[in-house]
Order: sequence, then C-alpha cells, then structure tokens
Amino acid sequence: MKTITTTADLAEFCAQAAQHPYVTVDTEFLRERTYYSKLCLVQLAMPGTDDSGAVLLDPLSDGISLEPLYDLFRDTSVVKVFHAARQDLEIFFVDAKVFPEPLFDTQVAAMVCGFGEQVGYETLVRKICHEGVDKSSRFTDWSRRPLSEAQKKYALADVTHLRQIYEFLAEKLEESGRARWVKEELTILTSPDTYITAPQDAWKRVKTRTNSPKFLGIVRELAAFREDYAQKRNVPRNRVYKDDALVELASLKPTNHEELSRARLLLREARKGDIAEGILAGIAKGVKAKPEDLPKPDRSREKLQVNPALADLLRVLLKAKTEQAGVAAKLIAPASDLDAIAGGMRNVPALKGWRLEVFGTDALRLCEGKIALTANGNDVQVVEV
Repeated sequence: MKTITTTADLAEFCAQAAQHPYVTVDTEFLRERTYYSKLCLVQLAMPGTDDSGAVLLDPLSDGISLEPLYDLFRDTSVVKVFHAARQDLEIFFVDAKVFPEPLFDTQVAAMVCGFGEQVGYETLVRKICHEGVDKSSRFTDWSRRPLSEAQKKYALADVTHLRQIYEFLAEKLEESGRARWVKEELTILTSPDTYITAPQDAWKRVKTRTNSPKFLGIVRELAAFREDYAQKRNVPRNRVYKDDALVELASLKPTNHEELSRARLLLREARKGDIAEGILAGIAKGVKAKPEDLPKPDRSREKLQVNPALADLLRVLLKAKTEQAGVAAKLIAPASDLDAIAGGMRNVPALKGWRLEVFGTDALRLCEGKIALTANGNDVQVVEV
C-alpha cells in the first residue's frame, strides 16, 4: 500500500490519474474538537481490479501541498467518484474553494437506481461487489501517526470497491436514462451555499417552541455570536453553548453577569470572559431591535387548509409511482410536502425537476380531479377521469 507524503509524488500520481476516465476518492477526518473538519487522509484509486493504482495521501506530512490534487479536481476530463460526498466536499471547499468537476456520488446514483434512501457504502459493496467490508477501524483516530496496517487496509477499501460500484451504477444510469436525475441532485452538493453558514442566518437552525418575532430576535443575535465565535476559533458551536442553553438565555434575557449565572444549562466556561460578554451584548441587541428588523418566520404552512382525504390519496399515488420507478418514496417527497400539495402549495421539491416527471405531474392532475386511482389486486393504477 503506497502512501504519498510529498508534493512531487502527489503530482506524479495525479498526472497518471489524469490519463484515465475517472478516479475514486474518499477521506478520513476528525471533527469532534473543531468547527471545521481536520483532514487526516485522502484515498485515491485509478481504474483497475487490484490495489496497484490505489494510494493513500497523507495531508499531515510536513511541507506537502494538495494543489496537484486540486488541479485534478479541476480537470473536467476526469470524473471524480465519491460515496456520500457532502462532508468530503466541504473539506475541499473550505480549504481551497474548489469542487471536483465532474462529480459522481454513488450514494445519490444508488438512490435513483433503486437501492433505497441514503444507502450505505457497505451495502453497495455487498450487493454489487459481493464482498464484505472490515469496519473495525472506522472510529479510530486518523490523526495519529503512524497509521496501522489495519487502518490503511480499511481506508484503501473505501476507494478500491468504489471503482466497481461506480462502473455498475454508471451503466445502470445509462440504460435507464436517469443520469440527468443524478446531475440535478448534485447541483446542491456543488453549491457554495451548502457549506457556508453565515452567522446572521445561524438562528434558522435553532429549534424553538415559539415564533414570536421578539423572542426570535434574541435567538438570532445569540446564534450569530456563537457561530462567529466558533468559526474564528475553530471550535464546535456546542462547545460555546448548546441550543437548549441558547433558547434558555433568550427566555431569561439576563442583563448582567449575576443574572447570567442563573442560567441552568449554560456551560461553566461560558459564564465568564469573551463568551459571557458576547451573550450579554447579543441579548441587549436583540431586545433593542426595531419591530421591522426582527426575524419574520415562515408561517405559510400554518395557514394551509389541508384536505386529509386528498393527502391520503397523494400518499397512495406516491407509493405506486415510486414502486414503478424503483426509487425510495422519501427521496421524492416527505409526508409534510404531500400535506403541502394537498393544501394548495406548489413551490415544493416534489413538483420540480425529475421528481415532477416521476410523481409531480400526476400529483397535480390528481389534485385537479383529472385522474383517479383504482386498485387491481395489489396494484394501484391511474385512470383518466
């Protein structure tokens, strides 16, 4: 098992990889103690049936530059193949503002090829390669050196089996004409907005029991301070204070350190110093915010007049359509989107792109009374009205 530890060796490998139609890629990283993932290992493999074209890249080696790898990512003549690529892509985007192009994600491809929702790598190895994967090294510390032989073997298997999985799924997509579906799904993965959390928007990720604009105004400021603090110091946001403590602080609205000390859920480290000052400043800013500047929660779905019978019919239609198409129902539309369609909403993902083709068009026709559903044994069929 070859491990690349120099920029020159990485450049040599990438030059060889650039002569092939695709390269498989995976990473190992740590994130428990940092805001941003710490890249510990990159696995790469060129097409083949053995380990000769596969390498481990050690990004922790002294003086190594990943620029040759990023040049390969920019080479549009070589498909970059990942499985469940989101976290891998975030690492590369944060480090170099680069996305692999073109990108192929075998998890996304497997979903549209009938393997179910968010299918795991081990499942695909078992079903497509008819082999097993040793999981014993999955939760090891990938930042420690030297890596054990077991770690190296585990890591390399993540890209060697991926070659056969990619070739199988790419052929399936070609046969079914669904390559466009995968391309649509990947536009989200290759959008910078997917990986950028602006502090002023961080409040939208905090779950609260009230939508009062005044309350949310304080939540917004507390979430913004926490996000900014965590990003600048590269610490997990929960190490600053957790969501439940944030909501408690927004309810208590402490104005000084003595009142702040009464918060039950606040970590001891957050009761003093820069974090305590940031909390008090954020609360004061939220309290003083003008009504027109307060967050305006989306209440559009609260006002929906959902026809429960129509929602049930849409569920039956979705089940029938996804069984015919061989895709997971949850990939097309969650229950909340079916209720939204039954309530008259049309700006939902199920009514866009390839989902419109599979389900959305008939869903709209069902809502308009242009089609009906009939049962024939175990089969549900669509009939014109």
